[in-house]
Amino acid sequence: MSAEESPAAALAGQVTDKDPAVGLQAVVALRRLLEELERLHVDNAREQGWTWQAVATALQVSRQSVHEKHAGRRKAMGKEE
Repeated sequence: MSAEESPAAALAGQVTDKDPAVGLQAVVALRRLLEELERLHVDNAREQGWTWQAVATALQVSRQSVHEKHAGRRKAMGKEE
């Protein structure tokens, strides 16, 4: 990655690389990024008063699955009752 190239641009290049090792490494990086983005936006939504159902609808998953995935983490951080 050059000094001018963004991490996103570098990742995009890796995703299309013909070398399976490089491509699969990019898949792992994308999964981690996706999980971090979901945590960030779920926290933001909950802090703005969104219900678990509203979050689930926006993510196109069940209320139960989003609650199971995020409520325990948020409780441990003191962000949920």
